[in-house]
Amino acid sequence: MPPTATTGLRFPRLLLTGAAGGLGRVLRPRLKACCDRLRVSDLAALSPAAEGEEVVQAALQDKAAILSLLQDVSAVVHLGGLSTEGAFEDILQANILGTYHVYEAARLQGVRRIVYASSNHVTGVYTQRETIDPKMPPRPDGYYGVSKAFGENLAQFYFDRHGIETVSLRIGSSFPEPQDRRMLASWLSYDDLERLVMAALTAPVVGHTVLYGMSDNRASWWDNTSASHIGYRAQDSSEPFRQSLELQQPSVDPTDPVALYQGGIFVTKGPF
Repeated sequence: MPPTATTGLRFPRLLLTGAAGGLGRVLRPRLKACCDRLRVSDLAALSPAAEGEEVVQAALQDKAAILSLLQDVSAVVHLGGLSTEGAFEDILQANILGTYHVYEAARLQGVRRIVYASSNHVTGVYTQRETIDPKMPPRPDGYYGVSKAFGENLAQFYFDRHGIETVSLRIGSSFPEPQDRRMLASWLSYDDLERLVMAALTAPVVGHTVLYGMSDNRASWWDNTSASHIGYRAQDSSEPFRQSLELQQPSVDPTDPVALYQGGIFVTKGPF
């Protein structure tokens, strides 16, 4: 699908970390449409630079490399790091130390806006019967969720101490279409992902704002009223997929942790 740029605001240079990941590959051409230069980075190999792109292979754990990576950058979309549950030592390096390096480099290089890919797994142990908002206490469902809660706290600290603004996006389930009945509530379409990131980049004043990344789904566990100033308006919905998903999964065991908790399968993962 071609880019569907949603704003006329144009940036001199944007940085996209985690550009080799699933959502990074989705956002790469879409972000290029709203900036003069797009710098993309990942530890993994990246496709060659297209016109108007800069490709930099860098490890988030390498403080000097990340300091260089943020030079002359207008804003950062930080998707980099591990995106699944795993050993704490691995998550520590990529998601905790790596995110610190991004924020410290932003401070030193004068970058004033970061869009941080947090996760719904920050609050994954709330039940699917509850409706929660970004101001409620974190309840992570694993080390991955803990690392994203750390990132949100770090964003708050760097705003309070250094004035670096962040929108922390608690991304739900972003796929071409929802894959199971849980995702009827958590699904975020790729086009709505773009709308969400562009709203976070272009809202005039954000301080540190946390909001959930979801489409306009009929079923919902998340209330973004407190983040309405960002101006995100979802236009897609999981509803067209409901009938086929309910046929594929006609019943759900309410005692199954995957069905009980908002974090789904993540509440059963990890070396616990």
